[in-house]
Amino acid sequence: MNINFKGKKALVRVDFNVPLDKAYNITDDTRIREAVPTIRQILDQGGSAILMSHLGRPLEKKNPDGSINREKFTLKHLVKHLRKKLKAKVHFAEDCVGKPAEKKAAALKPGEVLLLENTRFHPEEEAGDEAFAKKLAALGDVYINDAFGTAHRAHASTTIVAHYFDKSHKSFGLLMEREILNASRAIHNPAKPVTCVTGGAKVSDKILLLEKFLDYADNILIGGAMAYTFMLAKKGATVGNSLVEADKLKIAKDFLKKAKAAGVKVLLPKDSVCGDKFAADAQTQVCPSHQIPDGWMGLDIGPAAARAFASVIRKSQTVIWNGPMGVFEMPAFADGTKVVAKAVASATKKGAFTMVGGGDSVAAVNQLKLAKKVSFVSTGGGAMLEFLEGKELPGIKAIGS
Repeated sequence: MNINFKGKKALVRVDFNVPLDKAYNITDDTRIREAVPTIRQILDQGGSAILMSHLGRPLEKKNPDGSINREKFTLKHLVKHLRKKLKAKVHFAEDCVGKPAEKKAAALKPGEVLLLENTRFHPEEEAGDEAFAKKLAALGDVYINDAFGTAHRAHASTTIVAHYFDKSHKSFGLLMEREILNASRAIHNPAKPVTCVTGGAKVSDKILLLEKFLDYADNILIGGAMAYTFMLAKKGATVGNSLVEADKLKIAKDFLKKAKAAGVKVLLPKDSVCGDKFAADAQTQVCPSHQIPDGWMGLDIGPAAARAFASVIRKSQTVIWNGPMGVFEMPAFADGTKVVAKAVASATKKGAFTMVGGGDSVAAVNQLKLAKKVSFVSTGGGAMLEFLEGKELPGIKAIGS
């Protein structure tokens, strides 16, 4: 961050969209922890921090009477934890705009923090409303965007607000800088061989990413339910009741042809752990992925596929992993993702640059306590996906303009 914060109020867009349990306790504070260095630097330089964030989708999940469920989506639940992590005085504003927020922002002293209420309580936030963004901007002297997870959205607090600060008064936060630096390293002149691992449910969600991978990958490993659409695109395969996008078979076929022409090796799972239903207590069996019986569905890559994927990963110098290999949240279908996670850690230990992005992949490395054994774990799911696809993210563009 190229700003001297002494005596300044820094308006900081953070991503505190953290999971809460029914008692509103934080179950994973990764996003808060990742934001601490940026906030601490502001405070340590003699500045104060005004934090704004969203939490969930309150306008889509209203009470039966149509009112907003404020208790479920308020950021007030985060204040106690934030005080503990920052070791600083943290105030809370009951709204993110209006007189109470303005009054608390004006009274903020150096070394103190003000957490504003959930920006998404206002429909103007997601609409990218100029007047709303202007009210937010008026609270601070400088603007810092440290919310990579929302950088792909042109919302008021992530993008539009930056228009009210000149170039010398806005900057990326330390987390945002790391995200951009690492993602850029992965896709621009990466060390070879490059292996891209992707999973998830739908080809339609990942086809742009897969096609971008063809520009720099040596190997593309495809797991998750999307693998069965690719499997079916090959002649003679039967995939039982596995999830398939029948209208995407041509796209899958075309991609396999493009990969062959580009000299990129695409690995589909040789075998699959199949279930007789989509449930944690399903009966299971291991089947060849191109011969799954009727009434059964592929819910994880099989042991032979996991070994083959791991072997390729361990021989790579750059690994990009986005998406689980199976239904990771069900123990019976988690092994493929675990094997891949361990192989990524192993490649890192051998000197490879490894980057993990996407909610379930990140959850896997965290659950297996491997987050510190890979080069970089991204906090941005959709944002990282779009960055890797080569798209210009509005939240990033707004800081440079």
